[in-house]
Amino acid sequence: MLTRFTYTTAMPSQPSSSPLKRFLYENGLSLVTLGLVLLAMVGQIVFGWHEYNDELEQMELAPLALGAYLKSGHFIEATFENWESEFLQMGLYVLLTVWLRQKGSAESKKPYEEDEVDREPQPHKDAPWPVRAGGLWKTLYKNSLSLAFFLLFLASFFLHAYGGMEVYNIEQQHHGEPTVDLWGYMATSRFWFESLQNWQSEFIAILSIVVLSIYLRQKGSPESKPVDMAHQDME
Repeated sequence: MLTRFTYTTAMPSQPSSSPLKRFLYENGLSLVTLGLVLLAMVGQIVFGWHEYNDELEQMELAPLALGAYLKSGHFIEATFENWESEFLQMGLYVLLTVWLRQKGSAESKKPYEEDEVDREPQPHKDAPWPVRAGGLWKTLYKNSLSLAFFLLFLASFFLHAYGGMEVYNIEQQHHGEPTVDLWGYMATSRFWFESLQNWQSEFIAILSIVVLSIYLRQKGSPESKPVDMAHQDME
């Protein structure tokens, strides 16, 4: 989530002389999160593989080897169905916080004041190169975060549909029913049920962090206001 608060817990007085320790400290949040993603992905693969082979056995079809499972519609659908909703959530969150306000929320800009993020970017020697280049490059860069999330959402959306189509067609063939192409699968209620049940859970996650951060605190987290700050106040 975006934040406007300064990290205030105890920090080393100066960077470590060890390049490895410094790298781990300065990138700890992304490294730990990446580790959690990989652990969860391994678990998803193992259990999804066994689950899908059970389904294939019930349809009297040959089970898949692990390598084949990683190329299957079942794995592709399960993975990108979830990624799709996450990228949609973050893309919408980034854009909604540009224009909308929530008094007292740690996740909102101040209602009646300009924020640092609202100022027009100025070229200087340390600015990212698109800012220094100006023109179209600067315009794209000014919106690059939301653009990246929505492009990732679209890619995941179609991969979800592609994987779902493969699984759906295998089931259709098993029941002696006609198969569909990608657009045909995207017209089914099954596809939209899969998408919308995930989308609504992401929207409620946004609502939760926006509203709960008005009244609740977590000392040391940049997603929280200072513990002694009044509910209606914002930093």
